[in-house]
Amino acid sequence: MQLHDWPVPDNVAIAMTDRHGGVSLAPYDSLNLGLHVGDAPQQVLANRGILAKLLGLATEPVWLEQVHGTQVVDLADIAPINLAQEAQSECVALQDTPPLVADASYSNLAGRVCVVMTADCLPVLLCNEQGTEVAAAHAGWRGLCDGVIEASVAKFASEPSELIAYLGPAIGPKTFEVGAEVRAAFMATDPNAANCFVAQCQATKPDKYLADIIGLAKLRLKQLGIKQVYSADICTVSSPDYFSYRRDKVTGRMASLIWLRS
Repeated sequence: MQLHDWPVPDNVAIAMTDRHGGVSLAPYDSLNLGLHVGDAPQQVLANRGILAKLLGLATEPVWLEQVHGTQVVDLADIAPINLAQEAQSECVALQDTPPLVADASYSNLAGRVCVVMTADCLPVLLCNEQGTEVAAAHAGWRGLCDGVIEASVAKFASEPSELIAYLGPAIGPKTFEVGAEVRAAFMATDPNAANCFVAQCQATKPDKYLADIIGLAKLRLKQLGIKQVYSADICTVSSPDYFSYRRDKVTGRMASLIWLRS
C-alpha cells in the first residue's frame, strides 16, 4: 500500500495499492486484484479480502470490467455487498457476480467504494472540497482521449473548481512509446497536447513518440477548471514494486480506491 502526503478532505478516504502484501503466485505476485488476468480466482478473492480488512471496509468495492471507454456508473444504482454477511456465507462467490462494464464510478453515499484497476494506465481519483462526492476513473490513453475524466466530472453536483484530483502510479513519460495516431488523436481535441509528446529517432523509429499520459490528464483537468491536482509521479514500468503490462505482459493489477467515510 502506498501512502502519499496529499491534502484530502476529512470525510474522504483514498488508497492506492502496489503489488505487495497478497497471496498470489508468480507472475501475479502478490497482491493481484484483477479476476480477468489469468490468476486463480480464489487467490484474487483472498487478496480482495486482505485489502478490505486492511482498509476497514464494510461493503465490497464496486469492481468494474474496464474496456477503455468512458462509461461512468453511479454507485447509488448498484446494490451493496455487505462484507460481514459475505464472510458468514460460504455460498457467496464474488467471481460469479455479473461484470459491471464501465471505466469509472461515482458516489455520494457513505461507505460505497469507487475503485479502478491499473497496470500502466492512469488511475484518477476525484472528490469535492466538501467531502460529499467522490469518483474513480480508469484513464488509459483511449479513455483519456475520448473523455473519461470529463464524463466522471459531469457526475458531480459540485463545480469543477471545487474538485480535487489525485493521479496514481502509471506508465511514465520515458517509457510510454506510442504511434503517431495517438498523438494525432489528442491533438485533434487540443493542439496543446503536442507538448506531451516527444518524437523518437525518425531513422530507427519513424512516427514513434514518447507520451506523457500524466501530463495529458493534467491538461484535461486544467481545461475543466480543476486546479487542485496531486500526482504520485511513479512510473509503473520502471518500478518493480508495481504491476506493469507493458513490461511483463502477463501480470496482475493494482487498485486505486476512494470513498466517503460518513
